[in-house]
Amino acid sequence: MRRRHHFHIDHLGHSVSVTVETGHSAVVDVLVDGKETARVTIGHDRQVALPVQLPTDPPTTVTVRVTSGPGVPRCLLVPADEGDPLVMAPRSY
Repeated sequence: MRRRHHFHIDHLGHSVSVTVETGHSAVVDVLVDGKETARVTIGHDRQVALPVQLPTDPPTTVTVRVTSGPGVPRCLLVPADEGDPLVMAPRSY
């Protein structure tokens, strides 16, 4: 059975949202300010790092790190300056 998990963070004045749909494989969607910027399918209990550009001036690239399992998925946003990863808060929808 597939389940959807939602995560969100505001970073540098922009909204970054992630949906992880779990099941036999996991589908990860990343939205920046409501627009899809990345989508990938990964195996169950895998980790993926997705580079995402924020529409700042000049554009800023951050990395969204998603772990699909085991257990409940987790998401981190890694800032461009390679600072400490920021935990993306889970949201219930």
